[in-house]
Amino acid sequence: MTEEIDKQTIDTPLYPMKFRPILKPIIWGGAEICRFKNISPVQDGIGESWEISAVEGSISEVANGVLQGQPLDKVIQTYKEKLLGKRIFEQFGTTFPLLIKFIDAKQDLSIQVHPNDELAQARHNSFGKTEMWYVIDAVPGASLYAGFKRTLTPDTYEQSIQDGSFMEYLDKHSVSKGDVFFLPAGRVHSIGAGTFIAEIQQTSNITYRIFDYNRRDADGNLRELHTELAKEAIDFEIHPHHCTQYHPQTDEAVQLASCNYFTTNLLHLEKPLQRNYASLHSFVVYICVEGKLHLRDEHGNELTLKQGESALIPATSQDIYLSPVGQAKLLEAYG
Repeated sequence: MTEEIDKQTIDTPLYPMKFRPILKPIIWGGAEICRFKNISPVQDGIGESWEISAVEGSISEVANGVLQGQPLDKVIQTYKEKLLGKRIFEQFGTTFPLLIKFIDAKQDLSIQVHPNDELAQARHNSFGKTEMWYVIDAVPGASLYAGFKRTLTPDTYEQSIQDGSFMEYLDKHSVSKGDVFFLPAGRVHSIGAGTFIAEIQQTSNITYRIFDYNRRDADGNLRELHTELAKEAIDFEIHPHHCTQYHPQTDEAVQLASCNYFTTNLLHLEKPLQRNYASLHSFVVYICVEGKLHLRDEHGNELTLKQGESALIPATSQDIYLSPVGQAKLLEAYG
């Protein structure tokens, strides 16, 4: 059982934190997450690694410093806006608003959709699920689905499920390393086989599975579909752009996504860089997708971040000094 956070620890200033990964065995998963994160022995069938999570039943635990072993939700309840930032604390209270993952699609994921905040609150007392993907790697010919390429209505949706034509309406995209996809709640999507991504999303675990290639679970049963639940959640509008266009730069922040729930930047570092977050009033998450670097805050707290590792920077750390070992690529996300 996790010990209570004692007063002496509480009085110690917060510092950049790593967390123990939560590996998720899933029918479509492979072995790339363990290889990417240098976890031994390599486990096959791991579909996701939840890097920083406050989802009930999958709460991340701190892996370094005086708070080692403490669950993220308890740390937040103890430090409140010191960890989250004034703006985030006023908006979300002690609920951590983001979920950070790596996803390894050895096989195609199901065709799915996530509800928006209003529908998720009404049905599940939960946040909705807007998310983004950064493609870390992809095998030649890999693809994914995002949105529609042909007009589909709620009525023709049901018919397409029944007659097996639903897939013909979906917009299929070839993917390669460095591609970015922003997926607001309501957009039908699926990650294709051979794609390895980092995902930044709202704190939610609600997925409506629309089609799953008649796949069976470990007990031989067809996986559950949520055809009717999905109908009200789907955004049937055809949108012109799904893959985000951006211009890579070195040693400066390049914005990949910005919405009401998160902003994500790409940092490709070849030399030291200072980041100042004094005006942000939010925590910051770093996800190392390539290389290795050392980071230090203005209080002298230091941390080494390697490929496959993530760190939570508390709002009390307003100046961060990043020093790549050779070169490194980071995703930087905040609320």
